[in-house]
Amino acid sequence: MELIKIMESRISVRSFKPEKIDRKTVLDVLEAGRIAPSACNYQPWVFIVIDEPEILKKLYNAYPRDWFALVPQLIIICGDYSASWKRPVDGKEHCDFDISVATDHITLMATEKGLGTCWVCNFNPHTVSKVLNLPENIKPLVILPIGYPEFTNDVKEKKRKKIEETVYFNGFSTDHNLTPDYIG
Repeated sequence: MELIKIMESRISVRSFKPEKIDRKTVLDVLEAGRIAPSACNYQPWVFIVIDEPEILKKLYNAYPRDWFALVPQLIIICGDYSASWKRPVDGKEHCDFDISVATDHITLMATEKGLGTCWVCNFNPHTVSKVLNLPENIKPLVILPIGYPEFTNDVKEKKRKKIEETVYFNGFSTDHNLTPDYIG
């Protein structure tokens, strides 16, 4: 599939078939995250695949939603803040950015393989850390349910701002300088 088509077709899936994804496919999807770019190539990520029912039940307590209780597999995407780049001029931490890029790569590869995902960030990280026995420097940042979508609906047009509302050339101004030939 063409990359732009993958991007356009990626949606948040909250209803999965109960079958698990085979290990090879999971590893193929995670390879996309592994090769993602990161600040100064520090690669401060850790991916933890959860497919054991008893661990999934424990993790439900970190995000108690009805649909989440039925997810057959999760990828917990963690950041290692002791291994991430900090901008020298102001100490700006880049771990969160790096994890976002890796997560996006994973979701796009999953989409390309016919799998569904849903970024979950509104969870209790203390619960996840305790269940997974994470060391202090490893922080869970994204819970990514992954599986075969229960429903295959056509993707409706996504609500997005117009390009002329988000793009500026040569500095910020109210005049975007986007002429019709730029917009197409």
